[in-house]
Amino acid sequence: MIVLDTHAVLWWVSGDPQLSQNALAAIEQELRGDGGVILISAITAWEIALLLQKGRITLSMGIDDWLDTVEEIEGVRIVPIDIATAVESTRLPGEFHKDPADRMIVALARHFNAILVTADEKINDYRHVKTAW
Repeated sequence: MIVLDTHAVLWWVSGDPQLSQNALAAIEQELRGDGGVILISAITAWEIALLLQKGRITLSMGIDDWLDTVEEIEGVRIVPIDIATAVESTRLPGEFHKDPADRMIVALARHFNAILVTADEKINDYRHVKTAW
């Protein structure tokens, strides 16, 4: 089981070369495994919708259809924000920045003891979550 950060989802689905070879390999390995699961936080849907609204990204289709298409990929699960993850995001150990979306995504990865695929240096430097990039 792995968790994808927002940019990792966008780059993976669009085939963007910004996705590192190591990140792509981690995703492909997870999907090849028996019962492999890729988790995407519902907060990622919110971030993507905001980026689209602000004109910072474009998608090949409307946001609702795009998210439905992503969720139809075998092994991908978009995970709602539950109480445990929401509360854990406020209790992350050590020093971590205040971005609420990043905190939710990190909390999700920690909750499932999953590797978080991210290029975000602040997250990669955070020693309380396993990352791959």
